[in-house]
Amino acid sequence: MNIESKTSDEALLIASFTLGDAVFGIDAHQVQEVTKAGDITCVHHAPAYVVGIRSLRGRIVTVIDLRIRLNLGRVEIGPESRILIVEGLGEPVGLLVDQVADMITINAGDIQPAPSNVHGIQGRNLRGVCRGGRRLIALLDLSKVLQIESDAGHASVREGLPA
Repeated sequence: MNIESKTSDEALLIASFTLGDAVFGIDAHQVQEVTKAGDITCVHHAPAYVVGIRSLRGRIVTVIDLRIRLNLGRVEIGPESRILIVEGLGEPVGLLVDQVADMITINAGDIQPAPSNVHGIQGRNLRGVCRGGRRLIALLDLSKVLQIESDAGHASVREGLPA
């Protein structure tokens, strides 16, 4: 579901989560499930943002540290850490976050453009911002988050998947 294609009065359900002290969100319809971090198996020679892989009911899921992906440090896995399972390139991908916050319903018209002074990897991955209660939520463009630039041009998150 594309947030940008919604009419201004259409309600959108946003899954919000924290990365450090910032609140981010994605279209809740893109989240298949949320799970505890659990056991993650390291994948040697994988890009830094790939924490590893884990088995989830018989499916192998590549787990990405969303903080590293957005240049915000590293998620320190603790009791509140969660993995949001999304579909990326036809495969399940896990987004490791510090904590899952709320499901928030907003109007599509309430989404504001990302601030023009947000540059770099964060700016490229933002779809916009909205207010969720008293907090501002940075809405991520999941398709851009899962596309990783490499020295050879554009490569996908598939780089980190085991062969």
